[in-house]
Amino acid sequence: MDAVTYLAAVPEARREALTRLRELCLSELPGFEEVIAYGMPAYVRPGEPVGEIAWANQKQYISFYLLRTDVRDAFADRLAAHDMGKACLRFRNPAKVDFGLLRDLLRATASAAPGKVC
Repeated sequence: MDAVTYLAAVPEARREALTRLRELCLSELPGFEEVIAYGMPAYVRPGEPVGEIAWANQKQYISFYLLRTDVRDAFADRLAAHDMGKACLRFRNPAKVDFGLLRDLLRATASAAPGKVC
């Protein structure tokens, strides 16, 4: 499976938001490889064993996995207003996905040196 196949299988109500999220990842993470890991699209730096970003369609929400602890810490104030677990930012309404925040998180991840992931 690849990300295009993954997107084709998601409910129509979420496909537009997830397609936009994928396009954002591809544009903001130059040099990263798009793979399927743990059944979801993920983005891995060449030579690194683990992805730093992933996203998925869950039963109740769209999830955005920000696996870099340093980036999460740097954005703690902006993330505080969102539904977030240890590494998963959840958007229950596809129309309310904060693409500006996601773009900034992706840019910070791309510009950071390889580092610790959770």
